Parts: sequence; structure tokens; C-alpha cells
Amino acid sequence: MAVLNTLPEHREFPFTLREYRRLAAFIHGRTGITLPDHKINMVYSRLTRRLRELGFSTFAEYCDYYSSPEGEAEIEYLINALTTNLTKFFREAHHFDHFAANLLADLSTDGAQGRTRLRVWSAGCSTGEEPYSIAMTYLEAAARARCDMKILATDIDSSVVARGGAGRYAAPAVAELGKGRRYRHFTAAGGNEWQVRPELRQLIAFKQLNLLDPWPMKGPLDAIFCRNVMIYFDNPTKARLVQRFADLLAPGGWLYIGHSETILDQKTVFRLRGPTIYQKGA
Repeated sequence: MAVLNTLPEHREFPFTLREYRRLAAFIHGRTGITLPDHKINMVYSRLTRRLRELGFSTFAEYCDYYSSPEGEAEIEYLINALTTNLTKFFREAHHFDHFAANLLADLSTDGAQGRTRLRVWSAGCSTGEEPYSIAMTYLEAAARARCDMKILATDIDSSVVARGGAGRYAAPAVAELGKGRRYRHFTAAGGNEWQVRPELRQLIAFKQLNLLDPWPMKGPLDAIFCRNVMIYFDNPTKARLVQRFADLLAPGGWLYIGHSETILDQKTVFRLRGPTIYQKGA
């Protein structure tokens, strides 16, 4: 797609293609996210209010600011502004059906047989709908037998991690769950919102995490949900990430990715077991 060297002259802040590529290179280096040239208008629209707040008149000034020692704290805002958070409860429902059938069907609490421990990572959890969907699936499948279940929910965007941890959702988002799930797992709150019940919330630990940084968890994990995240990475970054997932998963562990993603172009220990469902070799 062809891109002009600058945005239209009537725009409030000058933003040349050179400045955009400088910003894009910075974001890629910090997060692995690739911003192609045709995203320039999106980036402009997401950052103009911030330039006004800081009193800058050009994007060149802003780039100089976040690249300087005194602008270090601005990097978190910049990353939050440029990450995309599109999610909903039980998005790509076949993943949760597979999770219930393959990881929750043999739960045990007495240690005599079946699964007694389960560790799951929601990598790119956004505002929390995905890890709460995992937790709901577990509670519904484990009506008679429970295990030591913990879900780690992480995202690079600190603002959405905070929202997920708060566990409050607008009525339309929760209404899509249907009355049964809505009343089983949520309570009505003020302001036309619904609050996640404590028994659901206590299963999940929300943390801010850049996937390019060192990971604090040791594993082994039984399942990783990393859906609609790798589409923003270039192939070398994606390959490194998939290998790190493999290192963290237990033999036979599961990796769930987004509907528009694939790892079939890479030589890995994973085998395709269903639509966007991969299993690590035993």
C-alpha cells in the first residue's frame, strides 16, 4: 500500500514518514510489534491527544521526548496507546470446548487417579475476558471434582491488566454469556455493570508482562492461550516466542492461537490437533 511521506497538511501535528518509521522501530525493539507504513494514520489518531497534553507541536518533539532519559515513564503510555485490545467472553469457543474435553475431563482431588494440578497462561489477556472464560470453563467442568488450578493472565498494556483485575464489565458484554452463566459467575453492580464473583477471580493472577522480556514463571504449564497476539510480530519474533512457549509447556501441553494465525511454517515440537490448536510432543 502506498503511503505519502507526510499526513495531509491540514492535520494538527506534522508527522513525516521518517518520524513514523522512527517510532515504529522503537516500538518493535521494545515489544516485537510490527507497525507497517499503512498504520500511520492509526498511530497519528491515537497519539494526538497525548501531544496536546504534553504541549508538543510536532511528532519529532514527541519522539525526542520518549527516547530521552526524562521521558522513560512515557514509554508505558506509548505502548498502551498503540496496542489493540479486541476481545470478548468465549471468543473462538471451540478452544474452550477442547480445553474442557482434554484438560478437565480427568480431574481428581484425592490423588489416586486423574489430574490434581493445572497451570494455564493467558498470554495477551487484554481486559480479562479470556482468562475469565478459562476459569468459567474450569468451574463448570469441575462441578464435582476440583484440582489445584491457577491461571496466569498477562498483557503488555498495563491499563487493560488493571481492568481485568478489577473484574467489572458492562452489561452488554456479560449479556452475551446468557442468563445461566451471567448469574452463576457475576453479580449485578452499579452503573449498569456486572462484577466477577470471588470464586472466579481467585483462580487468576493478573500481571503486566512484555513477551520480549524475561518470564517470571517457571512452568511446567499445561496450556497456553496466546490468541491474536502473534499477528503483530514479524516471523523471527514469532519463532522465538513459539520456542519459548514450547520450553515452558509440559510434554503433551496445549497451545491455542488465534483464528488468523499459524505456526505450520516453523519447525517446532508442536503438532496440529485441531483448528488453531497445537500439542507439544510427549
